Amino acid sequence: MTPLERYRAALVGRPTDHLPCHPICMIFAARYSGARFLDYVMDHRVMVNAQLRLYDELGMDYVATISDPCRETHDLGARCTYFEDEAPANDARDALLRDKTKLASLRCPDLLGGGRMHDRIQAVAKLRERLGPHVSVLGWVEGPIALAVDLRGMEPLMLDTVDDPAFVADLLEFCVALETEFARLQVAAGADTVGIGDAAASLVSLGTYRREVFPYEQRLVDAIHALGAQVRLHVCGNTHHLVGDFARLGCDLVDIDYLCDLAHARAAMPETAILGNMEPARWLLRGTPDEVYARLAEHHAVCGARFVVGAGCEVPPDTPLANFRALVRYAREHTNQEHAAAAG
Repeated sequence: MTPLERYRAALVGRPTDHLPCHPICMIFAARYSGARFLDYVMDHRVMVNAQLRLYDELGMDYVATISDPCRETHDLGARCTYFEDEAPANDARDALLRDKTKLASLRCPDLLGGGRMHDRIQAVAKLRERLGPHVSVLGWVEGPIALAVDLRGMEPLMLDTVDDPAFVADLLEFCVALETEFARLQVAAGADTVGIGDAAASLVSLGTYRREVFPYEQRLVDAIHALGAQVRLHVCGNTHHLVGDFARLGCDLVDIDYLCDLAHARAAMPETAILGNMEPARWLLRGTPDEVYARLAEHHAVCGARFVVGAGCEVPPDTPLANFRALVRYAREHTNQEHAAAAG
């Protein structure tokens, strides 16, 4: 099977020759390639080189263009802080919409105008050009609530849900429109899957999620599917209370972080492919190769046929190569039919 065939088969529980291996590698990828992470996030050529080295030398089954939560906010004019070897950060103390009346004049930037969003689109195009049609290339967008928080701030936005729900609705409408266009251009450039990173969703109650988040996530998922791409949802943190609703979104793959019980997630999402949920720092960073392999075996047994090998979140930058290779080795030595009954 080609890597893309293997991945697509695993998503729907069809037999594979071995498990697909799709961990999120950002700072780890930059360090492995000898690059500063600042250069990785600012120059698509550095990202492409790093991702290709992981694919060629370490045996990953895909390549990814996820890097940081500042591409959209940067291009919209927000203040972002950049570091040499850490992830960029949005300045929550001086959020772009600290004065929420500015939303009325906020406009979608030119996504092909040389900004940071354009840089990701260029990374997708270059990776597709280099790898051809048989390898999964993952594009990425911020989820509606994640982008809204980046633009407004978490505490102000939560207060707005009570004090000014009309503003929240307008802001989320803007976020969905922007991310739909960003996804469209990445799919046109060659992304077969678009990841949605909506970390802030894990910080809200189930009721708030259903009222303020789910409808907009659903529209973004549906829009990406309409483009002909598959959807990978990544929500960091404890999503125990949300996984039932994740199943209703219809995503093709959902990342489960280590704070959510994996058996609970599988029971709530019996027909959804799952990636996770190894605790990255405990096992990949500080564990042994045998422990990494054993944890994956446990997770595979819980998830069954619809299982993609990876960790609960990003591979830590200082992960020993032996531990990363254990991740890949487990994927290469097992098929999704070994625990097919667990998939439901």
